[in-house]
Amino acid sequence: MRLTSVGAARMVTGSSHLVEVAGKRILVDCGLFQGGSEADELNRRPFVFDPASLDAVLVTHGHLDHVGRLPLLVKMGYEGRFYATAGTRDIAKIILRDAAHLQVEDHKRDLRRAARAGRASEVLPSLFDVADAEEAISRFTFVGFGEALELGRGVTARYEPAGHILGSAYVVMEAEGKRVVFSGDLGNRQSSLHLTAVPPVDADAIVIETTYADRSHRSLEETRTEFAEVISRALQAGGNVLIPTFAVERAQQVLYEIYRLVGEGRIPDLPVYLDSPMATRVTREYRAGIEELKPEVARVFSEGGDPFDPPSLAFTLSTKESMALNDIHAGMIVLAGSGMMTGGRILHHLKHNLWREAASVVVVGYQARGTLGRALVDGAKEVRIFGETIAVKASIHTIGGFSAHADHDDLVAFISKSPRARLLLVHGEPEVMDEFAVQQRTEGRQVVTPELNVPLEMFG
Repeated sequence: MRLTSVGAARMVTGSSHLVEVAGKRILVDCGLFQGGSEADELNRRPFVFDPASLDAVLVTHGHLDHVGRLPLLVKMGYEGRFYATAGTRDIAKIILRDAAHLQVEDHKRDLRRAARAGRASEVLPSLFDVADAEEAISRFTFVGFGEALELGRGVTARYEPAGHILGSAYVVMEAEGKRVVFSGDLGNRQSSLHLTAVPPVDADAIVIETTYADRSHRSLEETRTEFAEVISRALQAGGNVLIPTFAVERAQQVLYEIYRLVGEGRIPDLPVYLDSPMATRVTREYRAGIEELKPEVARVFSEGGDPFDPPSLAFTLSTKESMALNDIHAGMIVLAGSGMMTGGRILHHLKHNLWREAASVVVVGYQARGTLGRALVDGAKEVRIFGETIAVKASIHTIGGFSAHADHDDLVAFISKSPRARLLLVHGEPEVMDEFAVQQRTEGRQVVTPELNVPLEMFG
């Protein structure tokens, strides 16, 4: 059995892993690289395998860094299916359509700018277009949690809940007498929305994400208290509160926390704007997928409430509605994408608020290197937004406890039922992986950190 990590190898984004076993070639995820010009260059590199040679593609969940290159697979000749749970299929539809739209719009913008400079011929085409995305969406095939998926020649796969986002799963693959687990992204046991993943038993190898393998998240109650204090202080300062949010899971979790805090009287009932058409669509999917959520969340629905609808929530769907928010200088909470502040409506709100001392930015998600979000978290005094230098006078708060990713303790718990499993570390920054590798080798584990596009024998 051979593994080639064609993404998320000694980096956090672009998850994609090629498994070659029993004459079969199976790809687990095919995500987009995110994080600046280097990521764009990686996305444009040809695959190191022939997409037409793949027998199947298994999708763990619908985040862009796990599904964003699926349209490229189709464009480059893959003719098979994309296997996923119902929740992943539904989330991926939203993500891929949005990504295709952005690809096309960004290309048009770049072309206009280049044309004015007389360099239109230098503009690269978009990675994929709407037709490519729609073709990829049409290839999704539903697989239920716990069902055995027969891939031929004695190779089977089974999806188990990962507790990360709606529909997220880890994959248990069995072939040639070996049991190999692909974690996808694992959830945070402190999540207020999702159930904790049940660890796999007696795996021979585990390909495991390591996003937060070097730290422990704060407890949920501590995080809620911190969030309430940050919101209260921000409002006392007299400014707006901007919360850059990922459209999937983070927006819904933050809405639920605001719903709870207002209901408990811990923060005032004030205007909350979900300024993200995509997050609005995803929220509908969360309402439809309550069977995957924690009992206390589902109970709100059963009692006639809506955990994703704080009392003064408004949805700003049109561009005009979004722009009108910039005329409000105090007293509102705005949730907008993108979560890493690399694009989307949050950029306009940052441009109009970052230079105000009374404003606050509450960071509730991972910020990759090379992103605007990472620069703010690292203490930048000024940033560039839409070609303009903006002074950073607003208060920047980071609340790590809302992470949808497993922390160190979650990862250790996940591998605990497979004491003899060889660990292959992916989806993490190099220093984080290396620290976790040392810890696990001390525990007697065999640990490997795959290099990008370099094949390795999983049991060699």
